[in-house]
Amino acid sequence: MTSDTALHGVLVALATPFTADGALDVPTLRALVDRTIDGGVHGVVACGSTGEFSALSSDERRQVVETVVDHAAGRVPVVAQTGSTSVTEAIALSQHAESVGASVVMPVAPFYEPLSLDETAHYLRRVASSVQIPVMIYNLPGATGVDLPPSLVAELADSVENIRYIKNTTPDMAQAAQLIHYYGDRLGLFLGWDSLILSSLASGSAGVMAGTANVIPAEIVAVYDAIQAGDLAAARQAWARIYPLLDGSLSVNYVAAVKLALDVVGFPAGPTREPISPLDPADAARITELASAFRS
Repeated sequence: MTSDTALHGVLVALATPFTADGALDVPTLRALVDRTIDGGVHGVVACGSTGEFSALSSDERRQVVETVVDHAAGRVPVVAQTGSTSVTEAIALSQHAESVGASVVMPVAPFYEPLSLDETAHYLRRVASSVQIPVMIYNLPGATGVDLPPSLVAELADSVENIRYIKNTTPDMAQAAQLIHYYGDRLGLFLGWDSLILSSLASGSAGVMAGTANVIPAEIVAVYDAIQAGDLAAARQAWARIYPLLDGSLSVNYVAAVKLALDVVGFPAGPTREPISPLDPADAARITELASAFRS
């Protein structure tokens, strides 16, 4: 899969499997890549938020990206999340991802000290300009403290040629609609809020990025396929079945919910890495009930 192929469809924000003692579980990561590609996803994302990147060392992040690129083996594009709290580290991770064959890099803005919009734009320009492959801006205001206005995102795309996509992880559908309708000719929007997948696709987004696609890849792809076929009734029918799990996962600790749901459907990916804790009994029971509907 070349870097010139336009991203579209359902991208899975891969979970990062760990062993019982907290080490990277590379064989299970490879199996998860197979599971999601076999489920029909159109791309895989390494070291995203669902992948617990902030709990990984820099060397582990490189290992995850290398493993995912190697095992995807050109079947689908690989997006590598390469953001950091420093420009230097983000550039190093981005250049590494490019060097090992990632199709796209996706740098989240620094997530400790909230930056001004000007500082965030400078960071994104510096990181994007450090590589030749396409770049996906990752707007994650809940973690970074900075919400990028659609007009600024468009300015970035105009000023840096390889900024071609944005992942917008916010429940603000009005903002997503602006990105689609005013700037869709310059940027492909991937919505990162699972409970709005149908709304986003029906509005014309390039695609979606979902951690729950680890659990139910084929079921989410079915919604995308129905929209692409112009069959809204089929899309709504498929959506009605999966919405409760997607909404329920967003109502608790999302990463822990994805890991538990994977276990429930018969694909254990190990624990979350501290400081993320397992779900409390009530939340775990709810996610278990919702995920059980998809147990093979």
